Amino acid sequence: MTLPNGLTPEAARDIAARAYELDRKHVFHSWSAQKSLHPMVITAAQGCYVWDGDGNRLLDFSSQMVNTNIGHQHPKVVAAIQEQAATLCTVGPAYVNDARSEAARLIAERTPGDLDRIFFTNGGADAVEHAVRMARLHTGRYKVLATYRSYHGGTETAVNLTGDPRRWPNDHGNAGVVHFFGPFLYRTQFHATTEAEETERALRHLEQTIALEGPSTIAAVILESVPGTAGIMVPPPGYLAGVRALCDKYGIVFIADEVMAGFGRTGKWFAIDHFDVVPDLLTFAKGVNSGYVPLGGVAIAPHIAATFDDRAYPGGLTYSGHPLATAAAVATINAMTDERIVENAADMGERVIGPGLRELADRHPSVGEVRGLGVFWAVELVRDRATREPLAPYGGTSPAMTETVAAAKAAGLLLFVNYNRVHVVPPCTIGEGEFKEGLAILDQALTLADGHTV
Repeated sequence: MTLPNGLTPEAARDIAARAYELDRKHVFHSWSAQKSLHPMVITAAQGCYVWDGDGNRLLDFSSQMVNTNIGHQHPKVVAAIQEQAATLCTVGPAYVNDARSEAARLIAERTPGDLDRIFFTNGGADAVEHAVRMARLHTGRYKVLATYRSYHGGTETAVNLTGDPRRWPNDHGNAGVVHFFGPFLYRTQFHATTEAEETERALRHLEQTIALEGPSTIAAVILESVPGTAGIMVPPPGYLAGVRALCDKYGIVFIADEVMAGFGRTGKWFAIDHFDVVPDLLTFAKGVNSGYVPLGGVAIAPHIAATFDDRAYPGGLTYSGHPLATAAAVATINAMTDERIVENAADMGERVIGPGLRELADRHPSVGEVRGLGVFWAVELVRDRATREPLAPYGGTSPAMTETVAAAKAAGLLLFVNYNRVHVVPPCTIGEGEFKEGLAILDQALTLADGHTV
């Protein structure tokens, strides 16, 4: 028996032990207290599965960081990276190269409306940084409005735009960011009882925020089309169209953050396509090449791009449009198209994942709500369905969540977890049998969560 990378389990364990030793000695991990950290070693991956340092196979319901949309080690993308490396490993961003040009064409063909100019970055956070910079320069204004319950990245501007607690240690109140409440009917801030009420009241709140802050001071409103890490709260009908109308009314740039939700995750190329809305700027990363080589970018509407026709754009990156990354993007987008991977995500969400999770909710009192689209779902866990008290506090965890997640992992399921939620976000390539395998493990793990309910 060998792993997908050809290693025997014994050899893989030896490599894993050495890697772990060096990691704990030399690697400084993100978002973590270093002393108590015990990271999992991954020695191999294939499709929807990963293998840990002990040779155990786990079904990856996390897609790592919700980015391996076409699964692990897709042969067409691996081959494209190898071919590009043999041809041209790197080139400065001022020079034209065919991989970047073709990637830009393929992305522009799929972005909504006329977002046909592409500025490449190294990832999602710097895509957000540059989108905000473009909006500020285009409008001559500085403030940016962003929602609570959001995540936009770990760099200075992006983390200040973020609404979740990762912002707190980095927020000194001087970033020009104003937060407001987005729609979230399950935990409504507006005392709404229907989606229509939530939309109307959330839009009224946003317009009031604009009025009180001063429309002439606001450069942009940035929204995740479907918020990801913050809870996969699908916006109610009419909300994003209403935001678009408010931005038009007050001359504000509308930035759609599609870093996590884009490239097939919701069952369409971009999540905003579900709502027939075209933003002025759209940020992307992650699924554009499934994270095989770091890549992100901003898709730009003509009126924003025209600002820089005769005026230099003051921004750039050494690795903007890196040929290895963009060659991976070309191969990824073509594979997603040829293999109908976006369509698979839509079908699995509607026919298998949604019904399967809702059936789970019927059996488990710890499940307060199930919500999502495509292969982008959240299972909200609660101590009490009546009061909706979460199973872990906002910004923290709990023994109940730790126990539940550990049980799933021990049974062979790797989960994406945030506070009181389990996110079911497997690769867009997942099949019905693979999903049901994971669902059965999650079903068993949730019996532990049920033991913490009232």
